[in-house]
Amino acid sequence: MIHDVRNINIAEYDYPLPDERIAKYPLPERDASKLLVKTHGSASRQDVFRNIGDYLPERSVLVFNETKVVRARLQFVKESGAAIEIFCLEPVTGNGDYQLAFSASSPVEWHCLVGNSRRWKEGPLAMSLTINVGTHSGASVQLHAERLEKNDAYSTIRFSWEPSDISFADVLEAAGEIPLPPYLHREAEPSDRERYQTVFAKYEGSVAAPTASLHLTKPLISKLKAMGHTIEEVTLHVGAGTFRPVATDTIGEHEMHSESIIVKRQTIEHLRDNIGRTIIPVGTTSMRTIESVYWIGVMLIEQGFDERHLHVNQWIPYQDRENLPSAKESLDAILRYLDKHHLEALHATTALMIAPSCPIMITKALITNFHQPKSTLLLLVSALIGDEWKEAYKFALDHGFRFLSYGDSCFFMP
Repeated sequence: MIHDVRNINIAEYDYPLPDERIAKYPLPERDASKLLVKTHGSASRQDVFRNIGDYLPERSVLVFNETKVVRARLQFVKESGAAIEIFCLEPVTGNGDYQLAFSASSPVEWHCLVGNSRRWKEGPLAMSLTINVGTHSGASVQLHAERLEKNDAYSTIRFSWEPSDISFADVLEAAGEIPLPPYLHREAEPSDRERYQTVFAKYEGSVAAPTASLHLTKPLISKLKAMGHTIEEVTLHVGAGTFRPVATDTIGEHEMHSESIIVKRQTIEHLRDNIGRTIIPVGTTSMRTIESVYWIGVMLIEQGFDERHLHVNQWIPYQDRENLPSAKESLDAILRYLDKHHLEALHATTALMIAPSCPIMITKALITNFHQPKSTLLLLVSALIGDEWKEAYKFALDHGFRFLSYGDSCFFMP
């Protein structure tokens, strides 16, 4: 099976997307975006997102990603006048524990992308800033960046500052900019600080928003709960690789980026107890999280319980197996693992690629945005609803839907 999956030609997941159809800015009201509704075997239809509750099966379980976008872009200017942009990707240490990384005091080391890198030949960079949050509000800070290592994928940067006991989160809040998707072709504006963030964002760590959740408002969430639907929260910190289209002819040559996930024990228990209900991730990040959780349970069943870091390889679903554990068996295995190690949450990383022929074990439907041509996220949608994505996307193009991060939404029910 794995051989067949790797031979999937990404050209089959292409479609024409004129630049004018990419939403450069959000609508004034979050829940006023268009909603495309596509259920198996039926034609696509159009509504407004605030009516999403009308299409959810009774007593559905909605899964939100509580990650928070950080101001990960830092703009330095050398004495020569050359502008150097540093884009923070992930902490060097900590096994993906972003909360620990952001609460750290000076110095810290991060893997980063460096813009205009050739102009930064040697020596540290520096900028002055004023902290406007936390216990040091009003403090003047000098931030330094030193490049320790450079390779093809990223540079390792050491950041240091004085006063050194200020957290790196406070430094980024004061000095950084929201990292808008590159396909918007514009700089971040003050309004993006609110609008490129979900209303329930809680845990800092993403360089991109879980955009399907940008349509949700607090009144709409309350309405969905009043209708009998329940909400579960997970965390997946979205990496910059989410914007990287598949550049190879076949997906077997594409390396998935790794992202950090955190799922509380209570959430795992609730998912296990509600397997019989319609579990609906809000966004591909939530879907990748709960499906990764399933495969972690499979790993624990197949390989036993040990102390090593839990990581989901991109090809794990496609290995030959006689039988797969049920979703309940997998989640039970994770709960035993948490009991053994006295943990209240599952911490792991995932590079899971959800593509056609991948078993979908927990997700029953999906709320999502429209994705880039030739992207792994389009493969994910196809894994859930098959080639029906083509009719849905043609409908959207024919009916004036807005695409990508600030664009309109879909509800797919296979």
